[in-house]
Amino acid sequence: MVGWQRQPNKLNIQGEIEEAIKQITNEDVELNSSGRTDAGVHALGQVANFKTNCNIPINKIAFAINSKLKTSIRIKSAEEVDINFHSRYNCKQKTYCYVINNEEQASAIFRKLEYHVPQKLDMEKMEKAIKFFEGEHDFKAFKASGTSSKSSIRKIYKAEIKKEKDRIKIMLTGNRFFV
Repeated sequence: MVGWQRQPNKLNIQGEIEEAIKQITNEDVELNSSGRTDAGVHALGQVANFKTNCNIPINKIAFAINSKLKTSIRIKSAEEVDINFHSRYNCKQKTYCYVINNEEQASAIFRKLEYHVPQKLDMEKMEKAIKFFEGEHDFKAFKASGTSSKSSIRKIYKAEIKKEKDRIKIMLTGNRFFV
């Protein structure tokens, strides 16, 4: 998968979902998402919307779409929204979770979903440092060359760090993707 955004002749999430919707509604739809993910990045609560004239009850839409999708892509729920709703433009915040595997050995199963650091990390120092992310900051130093984003200024509403056994989760809630 190349990530969320539809790309010609490449496997992508948006295209897969749009094709599944077409199979159940017989309509070509444009799926609007609250954001995009790159290849190798996973979304646990991506919000997307589309317009349809189908008469499938709203409480059956997720089940119907999932019946046409690969098992690696799932629709968790569906709800009817105002005709003017747009997932991207009405999105108020996004939470990103970065996972550090702090075990001695890396995980074979989760190796592409987390960063492995075998040395024990100082949680007390990390808990103090994470608060410096909160507020408005310029993330230009993290920006990849050629990125189309006009501004690298982002606002972080909440920065948290949690330890769950040998996993450290860094959760940042902000107004946009960080770079």
